[in-house]
Amino acid sequence: MLKSIAELVLEHPRLLVLSDEIYEYIQYTDDDGTDAARDAASPFPPSIASLPGMAERTLTVNGFSKAYAMTGWRLGYVAGPLPLARAMNIVQSQSTSGPSSIAQHAALAALAMGSRGGKVVQETVRAFQRRRDLVVEKLRAMPGVALPEVPMGAFYALPNVSGLVGKGRSAKGYGPIPDAEALADYLLQSAHVAVVPGDAFGVPESLRLSFALADDQLERALDRMAEALARVE
Repeated sequence: MLKSIAELVLEHPRLLVLSDEIYEYIQYTDDDGTDAARDAASPFPPSIASLPGMAERTLTVNGFSKAYAMTGWRLGYVAGPLPLARAMNIVQSQSTSGPSSIAQHAALAALAMGSRGGKVVQETVRAFQRRRDLVVEKLRAMPGVALPEVPMGAFYALPNVSGLVGKGRSAKGYGPIPDAEALADYLLQSAHVAVVPGDAFGVPESLRLSFALADDQLERALDRMAEALARVE
């Protein structure tokens, strides 16, 4: 896919790529999770900027919120051709006063942790992978829910719920459930589980749920979700 995009961009001199790589380190493999296994398998896709001819045609956006759990520090960065970077700096410098010196030093410490975030980030990724496996198992056991593909990165699942919504679908004590938005509201009201309708992500018959929380909370939420969905008729 990346190679095809690169070939298309290189055919058109005025095209640029804006590549959001914020989940660069939060990717999963089905090996034993060790560095050796990851390196041997080379399972992670490259940055599109690393492909021939693409460094000068790509703006790579990244930050510290996801892999390093530094959400509150509000710190990110972009790498790209120097002329574009200079132009962006002119605009940005008039919009904000820049990140604090404390945040910048924290970012330097994070970057110094080692390859792919070092041991700390890799342990976090293994925890996410464990939670992902729990989510996949629980969702696939719920009637009317389909999850054909296992998430291979980030910490979200997008189960298809078309079997639970539409004309004639309803839940006792709630009412009709015509679409995923109504189903999300039903889960919030009846099970106190917060999920997001898939419309904003191009999958209107799906829900998006995050597994970036403690194992016991995640399991409890999934059990509540299963109980609530079992009442949809």
